[in-house]
Amino acid sequence: MADRKRVTKYLHGEPLDVAPCFSGMGMLTADAIRGLQVHFSQVHRSAELMARSALATAELFDFDAVVLPYDVCVMAEAMGRKIDFYENSDEIVFPSVISKWSDPDEVEVPGNVFERGRLSMLDRALRTLIARSADRFAVGTWVLGPFTLAGQVYEVGLLLRDLVRDPARVEPMLDKLTDLTIEAALHYQSMGVDYITVREMGSCSDLVSPRVWKTLILPRLQRVFAAIGIPKFLHICGSTNMIMAMMNECGADGLSVDQKNDIARSRRELGSRAVIFGNFDPYRTLVQIDRSEVAAVIRKCIDDGVDAVWPGCDVWPAAKGDNVREYVRVVRKYGALRVSRSFQ
Repeated sequence: MADRKRVTKYLHGEPLDVAPCFSGMGMLTADAIRGLQVHFSQVHRSAELMARSALATAELFDFDAVVLPYDVCVMAEAMGRKIDFYENSDEIVFPSVISKWSDPDEVEVPGNVFERGRLSMLDRALRTLIARSADRFAVGTWVLGPFTLAGQVYEVGLLLRDLVRDPARVEPMLDKLTDLTIEAALHYQSMGVDYITVREMGSCSDLVSPRVWKTLILPRLQRVFAAIGIPKFLHICGSTNMIMAMMNECGADGLSVDQKNDIARSRRELGSRAVIFGNFDPYRTLVQIDRSEVAAVIRKCIDDGVDAVWPGCDVWPAAKGDNVREYVRVVRKYGALRVSRSFQ
């Protein structure tokens, strides 16, 4: 049976009966949505459906946590950017931003940002989860890191160009968005969530050089994590081995990486005290391969030295039920029972 106490004990470094199965990112499945008999796009625009779909997924697959939101657009939308929800699509398509600023000086944060767009709806959904979860599920949430949020509101091509040619052009915007990230994290902390993940996935080494990461990304993430007073994790997907040491300097309690990271190398580099989550490919492992292959994937994560098995990104909604159940089974049987230190 799923149990919120598994996660909370894990976060406090206490002994456990079995390893917790949780994540810092979305765990929504199409199986849960079908049970609600709604279109995929609807779960992103209703507090009740967000909460019910999160709970339904956790109940179906015995996860120990529920996590909202599902899409990366909620803050950009609240800042005034236009979103496409793909209501007419027969495919699983997450909302996306379809209007961005082309000048960093235009980026503004409304004074009533948490009352705009879907942020107030997200608040209602999280409160519903907290009220209905009781001791069944831990409740997690996530916020975009300043750089990744910048890519949601400012044209990505221009942002990447400015990082190289004229970083001073975007630094005021990044500072503004750092303040907003802190405000959002403290907002959700005050609501009573159990943990927060800062998703700075746009800053992987595939897009940003280690030199730029050190000068523009690191100090701002240090500000963010210094402000958060509950268990807090940093997630970056993509190539991260070249920046793992700097990620470990951000002040996060744990580092979440995806399948591009060589976990064994990261463990050797950072030592036993660093807390590393990861790092299986959620699409390949839960959607593409046969159930019989799942155990080997999850066992490799554990053998390579992760402190908790996390998917490298969101669980893709089209995940096969049998594959998800096998993932949970292997985590429960072989995963770590406690970490070397408390997250608080």
